[in-house]
Amino acid sequence: MEITLDKKNSTEGLIKIKIEQADYQPKYEEKIRDYSRKANIKGFRAGKVPSGVIKKMFGKSILVEEINHMLSHKLTDYIKDNNLRIIGEPLPNREKADTINWDSQTNFEFEYHIGIAEDFKYDLSSKVKVKSYPIEVDEKVIDETISDLTKRFGKADYPEVSEATDNLFGQLAPAEEGGFKNETAVIDITKVTKKEQSKLVGLKKGEEVSFEISKIFDKDSDVATLLDVSEDVAKKAKGKYTLKIENISRVEPAAINQELFDRVFGKDSVADEAAFRAKVKETISQNYKRETDYFLDHNIEDHYIKNTKVNLPEGFLKNWLKATGEGKVTDEVLANEFDAYTRTLKWDLIKNKIAEDAKISVETDEVKARAKEVILSQFGGAAFAEQLGDRLDAITDNYLSHENGQNFMRLYNQLRNDKIMNHIRQNITIDDKVVSVDEFKKIVQEHTH
Repeated sequence: MEITLDKKNSTEGLIKIKIEQADYQPKYEEKIRDYSRKANIKGFRAGKVPSGVIKKMFGKSILVEEINHMLSHKLTDYIKDNNLRIIGEPLPNREKADTINWDSQTNFEFEYHIGIAEDFKYDLSSKVKVKSYPIEVDEKVIDETISDLTKRFGKADYPEVSEATDNLFGQLAPAEEGGFKNETAVIDITKVTKKEQSKLVGLKKGEEVSFEISKIFDKDSDVATLLDVSEDVAKKAKGKYTLKIENISRVEPAAINQELFDRVFGKDSVADEAAFRAKVKETISQNYKRETDYFLDHNIEDHYIKNTKVNLPEGFLKNWLKATGEGKVTDEVLANEFDAYTRTLKWDLIKNKIAEDAKISVETDEVKARAKEVILSQFGGAAFAEQLGDRLDAITDNYLSHENGQNFMRLYNQLRNDKIMNHIRQNITIDDKVVSVDEFKKIVQEHTH
């Protein structure tokens, strides 16, 4: 057998594999004998079918199966042994393969087009500067959060006539075609603009109220919630909408006392209002930190995508995506989505090289520990762990093996990504700029690639 690589350029190549009869004949004959022993063919005793009959009936399919088996393994071994960083999967030359005469040929030649990730350099040092935007938790945000909590844990009532503090429930429909219907719409009147609030006060069940969707709220997020669409879609929403009122709810806010503290954070977690406010601030800070870290990671990705030269075999990738896309990847799809695909691919290549250079790895015990955290977070934390006792290990093993190990791989990839991002953060310069939550949202909204 002869395997050679013909590099067309730095990112594309052609692997040629020549197979002679001596390469496959032993295995082929062994399979023929195996078929002879197992075949149940009318007119022949079981296990005594002549090899000539087997070859006549099944020889071609056995030969094709053996050649394909050999090709698969030899191609994989060649790529691995020669440390080829291929992208996608080898694409077989179908035209050349279709010319093979399996009835008469004894020697075969195959070709595989491959895409190669060219070696590249990246900068992982203090010279790399990336901005981060920690969100300040001010008193206004704490007050608003506590107000929401008192409503959430307050006593609900269902009045006949609406007031400015109520929620309206009903079916929402656009006045013209092309709008968004929502059969479970909710309007919190306290969030409606002052100018529009009067329209929603004094209403009864069964009545209808109309309004301009672009004027009803100050925040796009509230429009998005009402229409049940994304904020980007909500920004473009226009026209008149009608809400048919099915119910009205009014909440008497809960008193800020020990009962509320216990209901929000658990029995005796906090003992007074000062500790309650501190705990609320801590919880908000944790949530804001997740948002800040997520956006920081995105900015890190942006920096490396823009400042690391990674040459990709774009021609090969387009052909590969079409060939493996089951007819769903057209030229139009590629025109719209190829840039996003190559961006993701470049970032994966950069992260993988950083991980390789830093010898970052994830052990099975680490995946199991993360799985336990996930399981316990879903069922009540440490108290649940005490109830389970020794059974937690068995539950964890079952969770990780679920769906052919998909949960294991998902957590493995999460841990690996976390380690890579932590390694990057520790080695670059991060410039912090403390902002308010509204400033943070504006920065995120204005961020473009």
